[in-house]
Amino acid sequence: MPVKLRIALFVFVLAFAKAYSQEYTASSYSFSLEQAIAHGLENNYRAINAERDIAKALKQKWETTAAGLPQINGTVDYQNQLKQPVTPLPGEIAGGTPGTFVPVVFGPQQSMTLNATLTQLIFDGSYLVALEASKTFLDFSKNANNKTKLEVRKGIINAYGGVLLTEENIAIISKNRNNVADNLKEVTKIFENGLAEEEDVEQLQITLSQLDNQLNSATRQRDIAMDMLKLALGIELSTPVTLTENLESLALLHIDPSITEESLDLNQNVDYQIAHNFTEQRRLEYKLEKAKGLPTVSSFINYGTQTFDNDFVFFNNNQQWFQQSIAGVSINVPIFSSMGRKAAQARTKIAWDQAETDLQRTSEEIRLNYETAINNYQTAIDNYTTSKDNLALAERIENKNNIKFREGIATSFDLRQAQTQLYSTQGEFLNSMYLLITEKANLETILNTPNYTTKK
Repeated sequence: MPVKLRIALFVFVLAFAKAYSQEYTASSYSFSLEQAIAHGLENNYRAINAERDIAKALKQKWETTAAGLPQINGTVDYQNQLKQPVTPLPGEIAGGTPGTFVPVVFGPQQSMTLNATLTQLIFDGSYLVALEASKTFLDFSKNANNKTKLEVRKGIINAYGGVLLTEENIAIISKNRNNVADNLKEVTKIFENGLAEEEDVEQLQITLSQLDNQLNSATRQRDIAMDMLKLALGIELSTPVTLTENLESLALLHIDPSITEESLDLNQNVDYQIAHNFTEQRRLEYKLEKAKGLPTVSSFINYGTQTFDNDFVFFNNNQQWFQQSIAGVSINVPIFSSMGRKAAQARTKIAWDQAETDLQRTSEEIRLNYETAINNYQTAIDNYTTSKDNLALAERIENKNNIKFREGIATSFDLRQAQTQLYSTQGEFLNSMYLLITEKANLETILNTPNYTTKK
């Protein structure tokens, strides 16, 4: 094989391998929590549309601005009088008999007019308010985008933790089920040899069937939890996703008591910023109604050309066109509206007052939510520590009762009670880790941590 051909073939194989690798990577995902958050902020459906809302607001701002800039409009009019109107003239004008009339057609049959008009707004109070309102709307869109990012982040943390919770739950239930199955086999043999009661076998059978049901339910919950995570990440539900973290290590990373010492800054809270935007909008609506009582001034200049003939010869080089132009200024002064403007001003002032009250209420609600979030987070830390200690105790108690049961010292009821206590404590420990993660995420959302801000 020639050297050039081998080189070309080698390059082709590398390119194919690279393309195949990229395709494979896109068909499955593996995420840590931070990687999942980063992916979700880029691909979450709500996050994508929130970014588009900002783009729309920017376009709307320019649309409002352009309304006060020079506007040029052109028109082309063509007329063909298929049946021209006839005007009667006295006969004596044309040398006819007095008292008679001569039908006369005035004007050519066809005409064409080209016009261009330049208009410029000189002063309009409503336009000035609209400019200010478009900026406020842009700020609102940016704040709404920031809120969406925080909510997407919190949703991903909750969903990621939910998947880990179900996976840990499946692992624990599977382990418990295998232990009970081993005990059942052993006790069944002992019963068949006449050294155990049938009730001991039946108690273990009940426990095993309950664990089987719990395992099936936990498996279905894991599938649902994974689909919820994929939805939060903006990934198709059929795409495989692997999580690289485990629940306990993630819970330990979220133990940060220092976050409860951070002071609440209302101006950094997204809900407060959005409520302030609404207040500004109501203020501008009031200002707009007041501006409607001011005069508006605009100017224009028009330039046109016209031609006419009985035949359609308007594009001939020797066709004569007649020019015309006009300029002017228009002033519109509102004088009397039957108290309509005054009523509109009063209505928008009331709406502004309502928005101010809502802003104050929102401030107090945010403070209450902040105090509640701190309390819930501190409680989650305490519950995690307590449930971890309780789990160790429950495991020792269950192990002791298991040994006593095999030695014939404890009854099957004693073993079942110890097992039920262990299973309950295991569930409490898993929930404590999950709540620790989610409660911190809730507190961080109130504090706007991390501080998501849209560039101005």
